[in-house]
Amino acid sequence: MSQPIPVNTPLLSGNELKYLTECIETGWISSEGPFITKFESEFSKYVNRKHGVAVSNGSAALDIAIKAVGLGKGDEVIMPTFTIISPVQSVVTAGAVPVLVDSDPVTWNMDVSQIEAKITDKTKAILVVHIYGLPVEMDAVVELCKKHNLLLIEDAAEMHGQTYNGKMCGSFGDISIFSFYPNKHITTGEGGMIVCDDQKIADKCKKLRNLAFEPNGPRFIHYELGWNYRMTNLQAALGLAQLEKINHHITKKREIGNAYQEGLKDLKGFQLPLSKTEYADNIYWVYGMVGETEQTSKTMLAKLSEAKIGTRPFFWCIHEQPVFNQMGLFINEKYPVAEKLARNGFYVPSGLGLSNEEIQTVIKTILDK
Repeated sequence: MSQPIPVNTPLLSGNELKYLTECIETGWISSEGPFITKFESEFSKYVNRKHGVAVSNGSAALDIAIKAVGLGKGDEVIMPTFTIISPVQSVVTAGAVPVLVDSDPVTWNMDVSQIEAKITDKTKAILVVHIYGLPVEMDAVVELCKKHNLLLIEDAAEMHGQTYNGKMCGSFGDISIFSFYPNKHITTGEGGMIVCDDQKIADKCKKLRNLAFEPNGPRFIHYELGWNYRMTNLQAALGLAQLEKINHHITKKREIGNAYQEGLKDLKGFQLPLSKTEYADNIYWVYGMVGETEQTSKTMLAKLSEAKIGTRPFFWCIHEQPVFNQMGLFINEKYPVAEKLARNGFYVPSGLGLSNEEIQTVIKTILDK
């Protein structure tokens, strides 16, 4: 009987055990420990930002980022409908208003050509989410932000080490965020990072992640609300060890993606990821596939499931999320490209721990009649 192939397996092949052991032996296991500031410093340097603020997860990073740049009640934020719920949830809970755009059918990212038509006198920001392996077309977005005096918030949760025209993803936004969930190129188990170049924004983020304690005031007296979104020293130790291996992880991800591309190049009935654009080579955070029809995908998913091969559906469109429709948001809005991606898209095992033998098993199973 063949062994199951999970959709993701992390790779822990560096100094993870050494650094975690140091945390335990020294007793620094909470959010006050030396690995946190070191991880913040090294990660922000890696993505060419002046400041890094480590937090408990990527969603926490978005909550803090939205508040730190001053977005609030009635402010409109233009963003993709094809994304995980986190960025929209952060906008909505801040009292701001998400304004959605459809996806590009080739890159699967937000269609930047649709953004300008959505800008009103209430628009305060554009929130980009780099999806699955290719970055959003940032030149156009940066130009729109300059033209209309808008904030740029960059969700680079899936883009550790990816570049746009040679410039690091995560270095474009007025504020940018990353996630360190186990399926990311760098994992801390759970965790996230906010990066920016503005000292005041960085200080605001550090305050908000720590229940809005006043940095120089009397303890337990609060003048605003924040969150307990701190990262632990244990998580930061894991993250630092992962960061030391980032170039190897990127190479491995591209090897996995290229193996799938080669093995599945003659597959009919599915759209495979674009291997590169004029501004980036795909980093293959995950290896996605989109069936020509919903039934095509369902049939393939059933075959993979029977072979004990893990898969994961694509994100569900924000405009079709019941929780937002119940709030009266996005009623009767249609985004056909994103809807097809959501209904027909899925990804196959793509984790850093995936072996060449497992890749070939997945390919063989997909191609078997």
